[in-house]
Amino acid sequence: MPPAFQSATDCVIDRATHTIRFVRDLDAAPAQVFDAWTKPEHLACWWDATGAPLASCEMDVRPGGSFTFVSSSNPDHVFSGVYQTIEPPHRLVFHANGAEGRLTLDGQGDGTRMTVEIDCGSAAHLDHYLEMGVDKGTAQTLANLEAYLPDLEATAA
Repeated sequence: MPPAFQSATDCVIDRATHTIRFVRDLDAAPAQVFDAWTKPEHLACWWDATGAPLASCEMDVRPGGSFTFVSSSNPDHVFSGVYQTIEPPHRLVFHANGAEGRLTLDGQGDGTRMTVEIDCGSAAHLDHYLEMGVDKGTAQTLANLEAYLPDLEATAA
């Protein structure tokens, strides 16, 4: 059984649970990170792996509410789903593209340990996600978030 995480920046492919997992230590409070994930004016700035702002970012952040993100670099790339669980500022669960996404934010001193899990549900779906490069794209998206958080903190001050 693989460890929960290998280090704070590794991507772990857990074939036993069909899960892709990322863990990052962030220099921002859980509430700020949660806002970056749940407010369209923030999420639109960092979600696209290319680093470009989203062309469209629609979010109804409530259990059963939907979201749709459209890439400006590739308008045919639409990411959409439904929120399942909203527990500010520590937990967000959603279903999208046949997988369950789970965000957990744990306070660590002045910062946050962020865990992002993509539960693909089956070995075949996990393999498909890996073939599409979801692991690499998500890693870049999370790097974008990490780079964006100081801007969010500056606007909140």
